[in-house]
Amino acid sequence: MSDTKSNPAPERERRDEREIRDEQDRENARELGAAGSQLSTAPREETAAALPAMGVIGWARWFWRQLTSMRVALILLFLLSLGAIPGSLIPQNSVDELKVQTFKEAHTTVTPIYEKLQLFDVYSSVWFSAIYILLFISLIGCIVPRTGQFIGQLRSRPPGAPRRLTRLPAYTTWRTEAEPEQVREAALAMMRSRRYRAHTAGDAVAAEKGYLREAGNLIFHVALIVMLVAFAFGQLFKSEGAKLIVEGDGFSNTLTQYDDFKSGSLFDTDSLVPFSFKLDKFIGTYERSGPQVGTPRTFETHVTYEKGAYGKPQKTVIKVNEPLVIDGTKVYLNAHGYAPVVSVKDASGKVVYRNAVPLLPIDNNVTSTGAIKVMDGYRDKNGKKTQLGFQAFFVPTFAGDNQGTMFSQFPAADNPRLALNGYYGGLGVDSGLPQNVYQLDKSDMKEFKDSKGKQLKQRLAVGDTMKLPDGAGSITFEGVEEWASFQISEQPASGWALTGSIAAIAGLAGSLFIQRRRIWVRAVRGADGVTVVEMAGLGRSESAKLPEELADLAVTLHAVAPTAPGADPGSDSGTVEESPVELAEGAEK
Repeated sequence: MSDTKSNPAPERERRDEREIRDEQDRENARELGAAGSQLSTAPREETAAALPAMGVIGWARWFWRQLTSMRVALILLFLLSLGAIPGSLIPQNSVDELKVQTFKEAHTTVTPIYEKLQLFDVYSSVWFSAIYILLFISLIGCIVPRTGQFIGQLRSRPPGAPRRLTRLPAYTTWRTEAEPEQVREAALAMMRSRRYRAHTAGDAVAAEKGYLREAGNLIFHVALIVMLVAFAFGQLFKSEGAKLIVEGDGFSNTLTQYDDFKSGSLFDTDSLVPFSFKLDKFIGTYERSGPQVGTPRTFETHVTYEKGAYGKPQKTVIKVNEPLVIDGTKVYLNAHGYAPVVSVKDASGKVVYRNAVPLLPIDNNVTSTGAIKVMDGYRDKNGKKTQLGFQAFFVPTFAGDNQGTMFSQFPAADNPRLALNGYYGGLGVDSGLPQNVYQLDKSDMKEFKDSKGKQLKQRLAVGDTMKLPDGAGSITFEGVEEWASFQISEQPASGWALTGSIAAIAGLAGSLFIQRRRIWVRAVRGADGVTVVEMAGLGRSESAKLPEELADLAVTLHAVAPTAPGADPGSDSGTVEESPVELAEGAEK
C-alpha cells in the first residue's frame, strides 16, 4: 500500500476566501458607517481575542457581560425547563408526602441518590434556586442596557445616507427632470405618510421604520421577569387544601377544617379568607346509550356560601373549571363519589353509630371501596367495650346475582349494593399515628365468623341488615348519599403570571415578524444638469420584503419625479422598458 498525503491547496483556498470575505465585511462597515449600525439593541458579545486584561475588575466585567448575554439567558432558561422535569416525574414533598414515602419504600436503591440531589424537593433545592436566580439576574442585566440604548435610538434621528448606496442589498436609481429639492421634499412627505421616521440629511432623505421589533424584544424580556417574579411570589405565599363534603355538610375556611393542607413558606394561616359554604346537593347525569355510555353530562354542586362571619347566605353552582371565587380564593370541584348510610347496633339493640361513610371510587363507573369504623359506644354481649371495623365494597349499579364479579355497570345509583366484611378489636386510632380513613388496620382485630366458621361476609341492598354472630349486634344499609371533593386554593400573583405570558407571546411575535429597516433617497444634480435619484434600503437581516417595499416606494416617488426622456438605456441608470423603476447593476431585486 502506498502512503497518501492530503492536498493543502483546498485548505489554502478556503482560508483565502474567508480572508477576502472578512476584508469585504470590514470595507462595507467602513463604507456604511453609522448607517449600518444600531439596527439592534443586542449587546455586542466579546470573542476570545477581545478578552479583558487579567485582573479582578477585568474578569468580573467579562463574566458579567457573558452572564447578561442572550446566549447564556437562553441556556439558563433551557436548564430551568430541564430542571423542572424531575419535579414532574418524581413525587414531591411539597405536593404529597405519602407518595414520596411510598416511592422511597419501593425504590430503596435510588432513594439515597435522589435525596442527595434534592430530587424530592426540586423547586426548593439549591441547584434549582441557583438557576432561577442566575436567570433572573441575566434578564435584568440584559434589559437595563438595551432599554437605555433603545430609548436613545428613539430620541435620535435616522443616520444619514452612506457615501455609496450601491453597496446596500436593495438599490434602484433613475434620472429625472425634477429639481433635487423637489424630489427630496416629495420623498420626505412620502416617507412620513408611510409612518417612517424621516428627515433630510444633506443631499438625501433618511427614513427608518420597525422600532416595534426592538420594543417586542424588550417586552419579551420584561415579561419573562414578570413571570419569574409572579411564580416565585406565588410559591412563597400560596395555600392549597382539600376537603371532602357529604351532602348536607359544610366547610369553614379555617386550618382545622381541611382534610389536607399545603402552603408556601411565607404563608400566614391567619390570612385565610373568612368564608364558609354548605353542600346542598350534588347533581350528576350520565349518557345512557351509545358509544359514550357512562360519560358525565352534568357534573355540578349546588352550594350556599357566606362571606365573613356575618355574611348574607348566597346560593351558587360550582362546576368543573368554574370555581367559586371569594376574595381571591378559589373553590374548585374536584371529584365525586358515594357515601352509603349505615347504622350499627350493639348487643343490647342500641344504635351506637349512624353515619354516611364516604367511599373511594376505583373506576369510571364509581365502584368504590373503603372502611367503616365504629370507635366509641359499642359493647359486646358481655358489656365489654370494643371497636368494630368493616371493609366495604360498594357498587351504584349492580348487574345482579350470578352476573359475574361485583363491579358497577353504570355511574348512577340505579341499583346500589354494599358488601361488608366484619372485624372487632382495636382499630389503632388511639396510637397517635396518622391513619388512612379508607383502610382498616387489622393488626389488632379479629374476623367475625359465620355459623360455618368462615369469615362473615354479606351483600346488602338498601334496607338490608347484616347480623353479627353470637348476638353481637347488627349493621344496616339504610341508603346512599353523595359526596363531592373540593380544592380550596389561593394563588397570589396568578394574574401577573398570565399577563406576563400573554405579553411574552406578543413581544416574541413582534420581534419575529416585524423587520427593522432603513431607507435612503438621494437626489443630486448630475454633470449634464439632470437630477439623479438613488434609493436604497438596509434591514437588520436579509428579507425578501425589503426589495419589494423599496420597489413600491420607488414607484410612488417615480410618479412625482418621472424618468427623464431620452435617458441613455446603456448607462447604469438606463430605463427598464417594462417598469419605471431602474435597477443599478448588481443591485438585488
